[in-house]
Amino acid sequence: MLAAVMSAVLVLGAVACGDDGGDDQGLAQAGANGIDDGSKLTLWTRAPLEKQAKLLVEAYNAGHRNKVELTVVPNDDYVAKVGAAAGSGNLPDLFAADIVYVPNWVSQGLFRDLTTNIDGLGFKDAVNKGHLAAGTRDGREHVLPFVLDLSMLFWNKKLFTEAGLDPEKAPASLAEYATAARAVQAIGKDGVYGTATGLNCGGCLAFTWFPSIWAAGGHVLGADGATSDLAGDTARQVFRTWAELWRSGAVLPSSAGETGPTWTAAFTEGKVGLMFYPATLLSSTPFDVGVAGIPGPDGGASTFVGGDGIGVSKDSRKSAQAWNFLNWLMSEQAQVEVLAKNKDVVSRADLANNRYAAQDPRLVTINQVAGRGDTPVALNFQQAFNAPGSPWLALVRSQVLQGGGDIRKQNDEITAVLKQ
Repeated sequence: MLAAVMSAVLVLGAVACGDDGGDDQGLAQAGANGIDDGSKLTLWTRAPLEKQAKLLVEAYNAGHRNKVELTVVPNDDYVAKVGAAAGSGNLPDLFAADIVYVPNWVSQGLFRDLTTNIDGLGFKDAVNKGHLAAGTRDGREHVLPFVLDLSMLFWNKKLFTEAGLDPEKAPASLAEYATAARAVQAIGKDGVYGTATGLNCGGCLAFTWFPSIWAAGGHVLGADGATSDLAGDTARQVFRTWAELWRSGAVLPSSAGETGPTWTAAFTEGKVGLMFYPATLLSSTPFDVGVAGIPGPDGGASTFVGGDGIGVSKDSRKSAQAWNFLNWLMSEQAQVEVLAKNKDVVSRADLANNRYAAQDPRLVTINQVAGRGDTPVALNFQQAFNAPGSPWLALVRSQVLQGGGDIRKQNDEITAVLKQ
């Protein structure tokens, strides 16, 4: 996978200067709604968002002359596939990207400039600011939110009851989280563990552990996105709590080798008491769960506002038609009647208190916490945090599984990659 990623990066570097301007004129003439003239559009997304992507595409196709053809790509193959297509000029009309990849791909020229179109949205100020910021370079905007995915604290109410915990009350701090995990572990049920995580998955750990630092008012990156701030007191408290949980035996043992594909499976199977979990999985979790923001060591709540951004590719020759899809994607019909109806988070703050959220207090909680979350923006986020063998992953494994190490040196190694 690392070889594939590096190959893709090399390809992307080669295409940055190769964009011929293509169909930018079409975007300029698209008008507020774009063009719906019966064109066939192509859209790529990665597998974790397949359910939401299919629902959105089906709804759009049912109400428009344009038709979108969706291609779902395995998550581990996505970066390499996009890189290869970019190098050969064969990107689809529209493609989604994990929001942490967006700054790099924007800098490489893979997305078209949507500034005029986005600025023309009457509700622009309500669109998720983290996703807009990730797609902005030199004041020009290139992506809109596709599907938001927030990291949240989920707990199994049945296991909480069995452990003598209040099933309706969320742990208010990371310390209480650890106490609850040990209580579930103490039940002694075969195959059941207090908590779980992905200790060999840099992306999983950034998604779920950064919010504990933010909840305490801390930072993980410098303002320029080129320095790491993961050796401070709050970060050390987070690592120390998880190290103690690991030593206590309350963490699912397979978490040590979990690289990402199955990091949530044990919770979904009812074998884990509580964990930091993607909000997009709420609708497919088959038992009663509680939902809350991710707490800091001593309280507070935050979330990683992740998910995917989406834009018009540099290779599209139907950009006005592609904008018609993006404009519809941000509409109340798509945000409420497709996403909110499916228990997903809306990308517009002005639609957060919609009729579906009102029916499920957990959705209200998710929407409220979204406003207190963050989306880290760094050009080299992939190499510093998500890639196999990243310095962030090395830091966490050292601090949690291996008894420590020089955290300042490990933090400096992350900064060195961010500055490349």
